[in-house]
Amino acid sequence: MSRFIDRVNLNVSAGNGGHGCASVHREKFKPLGGPDGGNGGRGGDVILEVDPGVHTLLDFHFHPNAKATNGKQGSGGNRDGAVGGDLVLKVPDGTVVLDEKGRMLADMVGTGTRFIAAQGGRGGLGNASLASRARRAPGFALLGEDGDSRSLVLELKSVADVGLVGFPSAGKSSLVSVMSAARPKIADYPFTTLQPNLGVVSAGETTYTVADVPGLIPGAHEGRGLGLEFLRHIERCAVLAHVIDCATLEPGRDPLSDIDALEQELAAYRPTLDADTGLGDLADRARVVVLNKIDVPEAAELAELVAADVEARGWPVYRVSAATREGLRALTFGLAAEVRAYREAHPAPAPRRPVIRPITVDDSSSFEVRPDPELQDGFVVTGVLPERWIKQTQFDNDEAVGYLADRLARLGVEDALFEAGAEPGAPVTIGNVTFDWEPQTPAGGQVRLTGRGTDVRLETSERIGAAQRKRARKARRENDEEGAEQ
Repeated sequence: MSRFIDRVNLNVSAGNGGHGCASVHREKFKPLGGPDGGNGGRGGDVILEVDPGVHTLLDFHFHPNAKATNGKQGSGGNRDGAVGGDLVLKVPDGTVVLDEKGRMLADMVGTGTRFIAAQGGRGGLGNASLASRARRAPGFALLGEDGDSRSLVLELKSVADVGLVGFPSAGKSSLVSVMSAARPKIADYPFTTLQPNLGVVSAGETTYTVADVPGLIPGAHEGRGLGLEFLRHIERCAVLAHVIDCATLEPGRDPLSDIDALEQELAAYRPTLDADTGLGDLADRARVVVLNKIDVPEAAELAELVAADVEARGWPVYRVSAATREGLRALTFGLAAEVRAYREAHPAPAPRRPVIRPITVDDSSSFEVRPDPELQDGFVVTGVLPERWIKQTQFDNDEAVGYLADRLARLGVEDALFEAGAEPGAPVTIGNVTFDWEPQTPAGGQVRLTGRGTDVRLETSERIGAAQRKRARKARRENDEEGAEQ
């Protein structure tokens, strides 16, 4: 039996980028024909897409983890690696995407709407792309970047024009069944409806959808009954219809007290949709009151008595019977008029073109140097480019490390460490890598070529760094001795 699931946790992981290739072209009489390593392929994205054929989040309930494929590594002969395939996940219309902290990331309304839930990692450059006048035949390549991984919450909020709200067994499901072609489960016990039911209604030239929300009871906004679980399904409704059971025999209940209790619950509930929907709180929606079950003589008399009191609140009142269909035509056209008035006041916005906002040069190249709270005399460098470059570097390849030093120096990281008071040998952390800083390493200049995968500057910097650390320790010791004598 199919289950209705309208809230799930989803873990998405995009594909990793493929590594670049370090290769040198070789053929007869040309043992060193130049670098020809290809770039790695981009990792696949995880994409959410609205599909009209999907009506529940059931698939994600049983399969909460989604992973796109990785990009392939580049190869020799300037052959780039294959791009990882995107993973497209189908979601129902009206799905809202939230992050772990409950912040809304996307409100997916309309067939074909897409949201990139996790972006694939970039592929690493091969040595053919890294060749320059300084490095004519690089003996290294860049590593591919990891794809995004994140935990999301998906909530389904039904897309309906009219929401039917009321106590259990008020006759909401029966109204949906006689107003539309929907066939919800109907029985004479409370909480028969365990999931929202949608029906399409036609009244003249106006067609609208009606959502039957499981019964509310006092305290629903605090989690009692089923109301809190399903109130989200009327957040998009332009009109709320109170369906009142005029034939109830429960003590202490009457139509006016039922309306007051429902209004209290609606006022206490706070929708999570953002202000761009233009709907506001549930208390601000248009109201109609449906006095149901007038086929029962006592219920008809009660409806006649309370109709004037309800109309005094400024709400249209309809006396109907879902069993005999009495008053149904007036209700159908009355709701159509309310929906039509809302649509005229809130015309549907034109389809929005995707807006691309690339990171400016200043934003992407900015970084920050601050003292490390965990390492004495240490510093932490944070920034988009430094952290990305760290992930791309093969630290078992001296030439790749030298290339990283060149990039950091050109960005200004070395000058910033000087200004922050860093001393030779100070531990510097970028991303998940900590290294001893050697400021005298010549970076950015002409590199004297040695063997592939090596960098003579690193060997020199080790000797220079050892001497500098020795001088620094001697200076601190002399300063301590002078302070002790004074």
